[in-house]
Amino acid sequence: MVQDNAHADGLTIEIVTFSEGNPINAALAAGDLDANAFQHGPYLEAQNAALGSHIVPVGNTYFAPIGFYSKRWKTLSALPDGATIGVPADPTNEGRALKLLQSLGLLKVSSDAGNMPTVLDVSENPKNLTIKELDDPVLARSLADMDAGVVITEWAYKAGINLTSERLARESMENNPYINFIAVNQPDAHARWVPPLVRAFQKPNVRAKLLEAYHGAIIPSWT
Repeated sequence: MVQDNAHADGLTIEIVTFSEGNPINAALAAGDLDANAFQHGPYLEAQNAALGSHIVPVGNTYFAPIGFYSKRWKTLSALPDGATIGVPADPTNEGRALKLLQSLGLLKVSSDAGNMPTVLDVSENPKNLTIKELDDPVLARSLADMDAGVVITEWAYKAGINLTSERLARESMENNPYINFIAVNQPDAHARWVPPLVRAFQKPNVRAKLLEAYHGAIIPSWT
C-alpha cells in the first residue's frame, strides 16, 4: 500500500527486510539503504551513539503502545503487594516499562535516569514489587508465571496474549518519545525524495489499514 501511494506520487520504493533491528541502522549509515521505518527516538539515540551515525527522523508512522498484562488479575487495584512484575531486559524497553509503571502509580524512578532507567533507578517501591528483567520472548511466554508483565506489542501478539481482556493498562501517545518514524541519514533530511516518501506513509488508506489490521493495538501517529 505504501509502495502504491509512493508510485502515484512519482517515487519508487524498494523494500528490504531484516530479521532483527540492529543491522538496519548500520545498513542505513553505510549507505546501503536510503531510509528505514521501524524505530522510535530513544532507540535511535542509542544506535547513533553506538554506531557514530547521524540518522534523523523525518516523519511519524505509527505508535505501538506497550501494555501491562496479567493472566491472574483483572484490574490494577487487584494487584497485590509483593507482586512479581516482568519487564523487558533490553535498556530501551526496560526504561519504557518502568516509566509506564511509574505513570500507573506503582513505583517511582529517579528523575536523573532519563529515558532509559533500569531497576537500579527505582527510587520508591511502595507495593514492594519484585521486578524481573527478562528477554522479550521469554517475558511474553512467561506471563502466566508472574502476577503481571509489561510486554511490547510485537511479542504480546506472538505469545498469544489477549491484548484486550488481559491488558490492565497501556501507554498514552501524548508527549510520548516512543512514536515510530521514518529515518534517514542527516545529509538526506531535505532531499527531494523525502517528502513523497513521508506522504506515502501518511495517507488515509494506510491509517485505515493499520486500524483494521491491528484492532487499535497499533495507532497511526501522524496528524
